[in-house]
Amino acid sequence: MSCRQKKVLILALPETAGSALYGMVDVLMSTGNIWQTLVGDAGPSQPFDVQIVSIETKPFYCGHGIPVQPAYAITDEPDADILILPEIWLGPHEEIRGRYDALMEWVNVRFRSGTTIYSACSGSVLLAESGLLDNCEATSHWGYQELFRTHYPKVHFRPETNLVYAHPGGRLVTAGGTTSWHDLALHIIARHVGIGEALRIAKVYLLKWHDEGQLPFTGLVRQTHHADSAVRRCEEWLKEHCRDPAAIPRLIESSPLPERTLKRRFKAATGSSMIEYLQNLRIEAAKRLLEEGKLSVEEVSLESGYEDVSFFRRLFKRLTGLTPGEYRRLFRPLIEEAVGRLI
Repeated sequence: MSCRQKKVLILALPETAGSALYGMVDVLMSTGNIWQTLVGDAGPSQPFDVQIVSIETKPFYCGHGIPVQPAYAITDEPDADILILPEIWLGPHEEIRGRYDALMEWVNVRFRSGTTIYSACSGSVLLAESGLLDNCEATSHWGYQELFRTHYPKVHFRPETNLVYAHPGGRLVTAGGTTSWHDLALHIIARHVGIGEALRIAKVYLLKWHDEGQLPFTGLVRQTHHADSAVRRCEEWLKEHCRDPAAIPRLIESSPLPERTLKRRFKAATGSSMIEYLQNLRIEAAKRLLEEGKLSVEEVSLESGYEDVSFFRRLFKRLTGLTPGEYRRLFRPLIEEAVGRLI
């Protein structure tokens, strides 16, 4: 592995989340030296030269009023081995199209020049807007599934995982939701410095690799914005009757629309088939019951609308990435801590 110092640019915009921006700066600037200083190892180094780049060098405030002083403007055409697009504050249905056209062109120029580009959380929306993710797999926060489906249909969105290679050579990598910048930082250090140093940084900063992915944290049922009132009534009916084993046949029977028409319109409006929507409702209910921890898995299955416990277990694992027991163990400490503080 090359010992040459890597030039890293981290993009900052008014929409940028300061925690991700400065967290990434701190971790990468500490690589090669903080562990060595703490334990007295000889030979600390500085493998990354990290600078902030923006539209212009004028100081500004990013998300939540955090001050930013860019070292470079994109018009300076700074060279970089690595470009990082951290999280930006963006609503799940908010368009960024046309907001940063010059930036999009610059990102493309950097990629064509050989720069490796990484995005964290909603930073992948910027990558999608640049067109670099077209016909590629990518991830972001799970809350942006609808945004990608609506505005970037050419991107193969994968909400279940934390890191996705959009480029076969690893020159485009997207990371999932919010604190997945931790995973991204460890990946960058492991790849460009070494696995040993990534492990040392993880120990110093208490960073955890989220090997469970995003699925356990994903909200399966999201409000989609559409104008089909008939489908909206179907959604509300399914929410109210999701535990009914015959929910879909009853819904179809009560609808004035032909079955095929109703199913087609439901899929077009929500992005999910009726059975997928119903399964998501049921598994969300099961997750809440498991978090409460009062019922056995068999009882949770029945309460969620599934008499076949083995089918319930398989479905739960497919939609959340964990077995019901694993899901309960993951979230039980959070629930117990919250309850303990209330007592």
